[in-house]
Amino acid sequence: RGPVLFKAIQLSAVCSSARNRGGVQRVEGKLRASVEKGDYYEAHQMYRTLFFRYMSQGKHAEARELMYNGALLFFSYNQQNSAADLSMLVLEVLEKSEAKVEDEILECLAKMFSLMDQNSPERVAFVSRALKWSTGGSGKLGHPKLHQLLAVTLWKEQNYSESRYHFLHSSDGEGCAQMLVEYSASRGFRSEVDMFVAQAVLQFLCLKNKNSASVVFTTYTEKHPSIEKGPPFVQPLLNFIWFLLLAVDGGKLTVFTVLCEQYQPSLKRDPMYNEYLDRIGQLFFGVPPKQSPSYGGLLGNLLNSLMGSGEEDDGVEEAQEDSSPIELD
Repeated sequence: RGPVLFKAIQLSAVCSSARNRGGVQRVEGKLRASVEKGDYYEAHQMYRTLFFRYMSQGKHAEARELMYNGALLFFSYNQQNSAADLSMLVLEVLEKSEAKVEDEILECLAKMFSLMDQNSPERVAFVSRALKWSTGGSGKLGHPKLHQLLAVTLWKEQNYSESRYHFLHSSDGEGCAQMLVEYSASRGFRSEVDMFVAQAVLQFLCLKNKNSASVVFTTYTEKHPSIEKGPPFVQPLLNFIWFLLLAVDGGKLTVFTVLCEQYQPSLKRDPMYNEYLDRIGQLFFGVPPKQSPSYGGLLGNLLNSLMGSGEEDDGVEEAQEDSSPIELD
């Protein structure tokens, strides 16, 4: 009797699920018809009414599916405000239902982001809230996979600086390098080809992402049309970065110190390089932190947000994770 009863319960659950799905499909059909007729306001209000009804009944999956499909429908009719509103309701379901972070959900969020007006304040609010949800609302920087999906979208839009920020907080060193090659070729001077990758490597290292730092350097130097095959490279700064990555693996302070001294002419090309290297010295070579930063004001704030200002590693990581997108440009 036990197995028979279990099968009956299973079948009942499947039928119930199918009925719910059928109900959602019927409702979606009516809403779609309203949108196709141009009754955008009426359809939008009906979506909101159904959202709150489903949420009050604990039907989180149905609410999320209905809002997501509704957002895509409004986007297809260029109804940006209604679409953005339903996109935010998708996030509300995820937050209130304490949904687990899954690749499929992250891809849905990235899809809605990609369809939003690039200059709208709603897009900024959406991405901020999505990143917060993706790390459990802990105030950390956001799930690496979501950062990667956002970075690729922004890259396609040729918004290279924002794309670069998100790549830095992903684990996709290869994608970051390919974007930087395009960024350098389309917006940079030929004399700066080495600086694009140097900054990325140093910032990856400041974020303790040694693997991505190495991958971004190797991929960029192999794929950039203006960089002759190396190492050694024609550009001294590229040789410095190559040696630095080797030194980080070795962890010997004397090697790091001599390296920084020998390449000072190249490192003076950007005043930030030595600041990044101070932090890298602390993270990988046991150098004690400076008592007071050499920069104050805006530059000092940028450094503190990117690299943390705490004495211990845990504090540093938290400070890094709390930094905002703007401060990494």
